[in-house]
Amino acid sequence: MMNSKYYQITAIIEKDEFGYYAYCPQLQGCQTQGDSLAEIQSNILEAIELYLSTLSEEEKKLLLQKEVSMINLGVQVA
Repeated sequence: MMNSKYYQITAIIEKDEFGYYAYCPQLQGCQTQGDSLAEIQSNILEAIELYLSTLSEEEKKLLLQKEVSMINLGVQVA
């Protein structure tokens, strides 16, 4: 039986004229694209799982202790 662990990862999803793009600030180079929101969510989950599977436990620990926060700000510009 495989020993698995649960990780909480932040993924940023952006929409543009070509579709969707997603990346993980905690995991440098972990990124993907897709045509729909459902596809990009599936793609980024797969990319994260694949990325983490290549790391040692020590590498995972170092990367995943990095704190990432998201905030939406309203800015008024004259």
